[in-house]
Amino acid sequence: MTTAPRRPGMADVARAAGVSHQTVSRVLNQPDSVAPGTRERVQQAISALGYRRNMGARALATSRSRILGVIVDQGGYYGPSQTSSSIQMAAREQGYATLVAAIRDTSQAEIQQVLDLFLDHRVDGIIVIAPQVQLMDRLTVLAGEVPQVLVADGVEPLEGMLTVSVDQHAAAMMATNHLIELGHRDIAHLRGPVTWFDALERERGWRDAMTAAGLPVRDVLDGDWSAESGHRAGVALLKDGLPEAVVSANDQMALGLMSALHDAAVSVPGQVSVVGHDDSPGASYFLPPLTSVRQPFEKLGEACVEGLIGLITDVPIQPVRITPELKVRKSTASR
Repeated sequence: MTTAPRRPGMADVARAAGVSHQTVSRVLNQPDSVAPGTRERVQQAISALGYRRNMGARALATSRSRILGVIVDQGGYYGPSQTSSSIQMAAREQGYATLVAAIRDTSQAEIQQVLDLFLDHRVDGIIVIAPQVQLMDRLTVLAGEVPQVLVADGVEPLEGMLTVSVDQHAAAMMATNHLIELGHRDIAHLRGPVTWFDALERERGWRDAMTAAGLPVRDVLDGDWSAESGHRAGVALLKDGLPEAVVSANDQMALGLMSALHDAAVSVPGQVSVVGHDDSPGASYFLPPLTSVRQPFEKLGEACVEGLIGLITDVPIQPVRITPELKVRKSTASR
């Protein structure tokens, strides 16, 4: 029987690079502590030998798995999907693997199944993207046991938790104030699901901007993040009376809304101005191109991973709120 060739070890790398075993370890775990020339020599030896770390042995030695659990809604919504991708890339750059679990709903059974999966794999910490209200009850059970980062605005974290978010309240105020500055006074809000913290914060931002300007606050229009729900809201507005402008909680609902208005020969922005949230890739190709609040998802993912590693390593970390940016296009105009 043929014997499989021996995998190169750290000692082989050290011998090839002409350095000590400890120097190789520092290059792998604390590269900034090694002189650039030495670090490059070690990295070249690693590449030439095809050396790979034994992560199982490392986990036993350090009591850490270097695996981060990530929970994301399975709906495929643009914001959570982009945040998940950014987290996975940022984690990989920091030498962590990610175990991603999509949830269909927030039933106790499904949430417990996901948490059991993470615990079975001994994850070092958990990142929850856009946690919903029902999910928080189960997460609090693990508070203080497994470090957690919650990617949501308007959440009060417990011990062992950290919030990292785009400032959704500021985002909606930014969108609403843009319309007010254009002269609009009757501004409706197309809200996301009330079980989502970010949706509630965007609604609060719209309300606060309207109240601060002394303008009447309409009843909100309910949506579920989908273009279909935006279309239904547009049909309802056509029946009940059109506002001068609409702040949509995401771009997809804005797309559906604009489609309903177009079908009824209502001009955007001639008769109704529309602002979305997320600045999704297709926003600039809507007809007309959509004014939207841009969410910096790459920065968000990096902040999540940095924050969770801080919790894991007992480094003091403060909650992170990232300021969004308004991208003005042709779906808004002066009244």
